[in-house]
Amino acid sequence: MDYGTRRNSSRRARERQMARQHRTASTAPLKDAIRGQLSGMAMPNLEASWIMRVRMVLQDLFWYMTHTRQIIFGIVGLAVLLFLLFIGSHIFTGRIFPNVYAITVPIGDMTIDEATAALDNIWANNYQIRLVDGDRVWSVRPADIGLQLDSRKTAEAAKGVGLSGLPFGIGIKPFVSVDYNTANNYLLNLTTATDIAPYNAGYEWQSDQLVGVAGKDGRMLDTSLTMDTLQTDTVEVVEFGRLDLSMTVIPPDITDPEPNLEAARKFVSQQFSINGYDPFTDKTTTWTTSKEALASWLEIGTDGLMLREASYAPFLNAQIDSLNPPEATETRYLDPLETQEKMNKAINETSTSVTLRIRYRDTRYTVVSGDRAYYISRKTGIPFYLIQEANPGRNLDVLSPGDTLNLPSKDKSVPLDPVPNKRIVVNLDTQSMIAFENGQEKFNWLISSGMDQYPTSPGVYQILSHSEEAEGGSYTLCNDSGFNCGSWTMYWFMGMYEVVPGLMNGFHGAVLLPNGNLLGGGSVGSEYTFGCVMAENDNAKLLYDWADEGTVVEIISGEYAPQSDLGHRVWNGTLSNLA
Repeated sequence: MDYGTRRNSSRRARERQMARQHRTASTAPLKDAIRGQLSGMAMPNLEASWIMRVRMVLQDLFWYMTHTRQIIFGIVGLAVLLFLLFIGSHIFTGRIFPNVYAITVPIGDMTIDEATAALDNIWANNYQIRLVDGDRVWSVRPADIGLQLDSRKTAEAAKGVGLSGLPFGIGIKPFVSVDYNTANNYLLNLTTATDIAPYNAGYEWQSDQLVGVAGKDGRMLDTSLTMDTLQTDTVEVVEFGRLDLSMTVIPPDITDPEPNLEAARKFVSQQFSINGYDPFTDKTTTWTTSKEALASWLEIGTDGLMLREASYAPFLNAQIDSLNPPEATETRYLDPLETQEKMNKAINETSTSVTLRIRYRDTRYTVVSGDRAYYISRKTGIPFYLIQEANPGRNLDVLSPGDTLNLPSKDKSVPLDPVPNKRIVVNLDTQSMIAFENGQEKFNWLISSGMDQYPTSPGVYQILSHSEEAEGGSYTLCNDSGFNCGSWTMYWFMGMYEVVPGLMNGFHGAVLLPNGNLLGGGSVGSEYTFGCVMAENDNAKLLYDWADEGTVVEIISGEYAPQSDLGHRVWNGTLSNLA
């Protein structure tokens, strides 16, 4: 060993000696304090003594590790080795490095396949896009609004960022696209929820007094601008889960309620009733409402007071629901447009009531044993040609039990506004007719209906037209000369229903035949006609003058049961109980 080596060794020995002296000197006062404390105690505290010893050992160990280069180098080398192993494990296993996110999903430490599956799962089941208009928010699944995520491409991009997520994390922009048709259709359908109609000036009750309410702006979804935003900022929409809707402000037509305040007070101050009339059952359902609700139904349009449809609609829908109890076999309703027209007329005329037509939806008929299309027509009261029209391409001559047919609404046979206080009931089985006004018998006489080859159709119909003289004809009435072949004249004719388009059956009086004779010799009480209902000429004139167009005609028989109370009483022969 040379001199330089001996000198270095000697220096290191002196440093170790000085360090031991320093530790001894620094711990001496502490040891003296502990000895003094222990000497003053009646019983040594063993737990405190052990804690103190452990603390002293740890302090010595920490000092030794931080002042020994070999240990420091070893710790650093171990850390580097572990880090390299960490990187290698992710590289060789194909895993994404930690602290990487996409659409809020932590996909670090996943393979690309695992990350793809995780992204697909949350995209389909949990991710939501909020559609925002001020404080109004609608949530929608991305696929419903046409957003399509390329989850694999997103996962591959996450793999490509390497260690960028350490230590604070990194978000990957998702790869997304927009299906235009899906998104546009969704937004168009959304308008029913987003659009707010402008509020024309109206009225409401405050402290038992009707006061005016000024008009307010409405809002309408601009689907075109919203689509532009969705297509331009697709990634941002997905990352933030938010799409701000573009809305257009729509001003009201009228903002000042004062000019029509007195007219509104006059209408609202009275008791107003709404009558729903069913021309088939001849029953009227009456609904009333509060003055507060009635006031809310009013708005001011360009022509004055009118019905505020948005406020009236909930009441209308509630009454439609009441028309269809669970046990109902047919669906009835009130037509909104028809209702609006009649309500506006009642408001303008300051009427105390309005009568609304109760209507019927189309139905389905299930064929039973023995059914033929012609008999189905007669027992349902729907003209045969209408059943044909409702079942295009269907061979109605071939029917089996269990088959179903479309039946058009019964309203097609009653197209005009019905006259609620007048009704004509014809009984084909007794060849008789009774006309009623306000529930009381007005006329009662015998009639003649159609022969077997040309039967009169049972059902509920209406007086559709008036003609003092009408022409008819049939090849069966041709004479040998062919003069006026098949043509006859009917007096006091009132059209009732079409047998086929353009050929109408109805009421009439005497029928003048081509040979100059009267059909049936002018007498009635037997089946003489070619489908019409014939009365004696004088009686036909009385009916002609009395029956307004729209008067309901109920033709009953053993095939078609009575529909109204009056029809039932005619059928049962209990007319004495009608008064």
